[in-house]
Amino acid sequence: MPDYFSDSALVLVAHGSTLNADSAKPARQHAAELRSRQLFAEVREGFLKQQPAVNGVLRSVTARRVFIVPLFISEGYFTEEVLPLELGFQANDDGSFGRVRQNDGQTLYYCGVVGTHASMTGALLSRAKGIVEKHPFPLRPKPGDTTLFIAGHGTSKNENSRKAIEQQVTLIRNKREYADVRAVFLEEKPPVESCYELATTRNIVIVPFFISDGLHSCQDIPVKLGEPEKRVQQRLANDQPTWVNPTERQGKRIWYSASIGTEPFLAEVILERVREASAGK
Repeated sequence: MPDYFSDSALVLVAHGSTLNADSAKPARQHAAELRSRQLFAEVREGFLKQQPAVNGVLRSVTARRVFIVPLFISEGYFTEEVLPLELGFQANDDGSFGRVRQNDGQTLYYCGVVGTHASMTGALLSRAKGIVEKHPFPLRPKPGDTTLFIAGHGTSKNENSRKAIEQQVTLIRNKREYADVRAVFLEEKPPVESCYELATTRNIVIVPFFISDGLHSCQDIPVKLGEPEKRVQQRLANDQPTWVNPTERQGKRIWYSASIGTEPFLAEVILERVREASAGK
C-alpha cells in the first residue's frame, strides 16, 4: 500500500450485535492490525447494531478521503440497501447506487464487500480441512469420503444474499476434492437441518460462511443441527464451544468449524478492496 493513502481514513463496517460480544471481534481484530501498519491517517470500526454506530464514526473522521469497507459475506440486503441509504449514497434509476460521493470537502468511497473476494474459496477449504485435522477422532476421513456443506444466512429480502454462497459451492465442487459440496441456509431452502438427508456420505463437514462467530454460527446452527438449546446456552454461558467435534447424529459424523471472519489474511482482502475503490473498479 503506497503512501498515497496516508491522507485517507479507513472505516470498517460490520453488523455487530448487542447480544454476543464475539460478533464485533473480526472488525476489531482487522482494524487493530491495519492500524498497526500505519498505512492510513486513521483506521476506525463502526457497526449497524451496536456502538460505535457507523454514522457517528463517519462524523468524527476528518481525513480528506474515507474508504468504507463492509465486513459482510455477500452483496445483499444490508450492503445493497441498508448501508448505502444510511451512509448517504444515492440510488440510481436502475436500483444500483453510486459508490463515490462528496461530503463537506471529503470524498467517501463505498468499497466492495470482503466476502465476494476470490480468496474466500481458499478460506473455506482451509476451515474445512483444519477442523478435521484438529479433531481426527476416531479416524480422519478423506475429503473424497466427506460431504462438505457451506452454511449461509440467506434472506428473502434480497436475492443476492445467497449468490456468494452458491458461487463458492460451485467453485469448490469443481475442484472435485469432496464427495459432494452443497449450500444450506438459515432463512432459505435448503435449510441447515436438511444436511443429514442431503449428505451422500457418512462424514459431514459444515463451514459457516459468516464473518463472525456470533449467535447465528454459535447458537442457531448448532440448535438446527440437533443440539438441545439448553445445552447450547449453558456452553455459551461457560465460554465453551457449542458443538463438539465430531458429533454422531442420525447415522452421520459431523464436524462443524468456526466462521471465516477471523482469518488473518482478511486484512489483505480489505486493502485490496480499498485499492479497487481508489482505482474506480
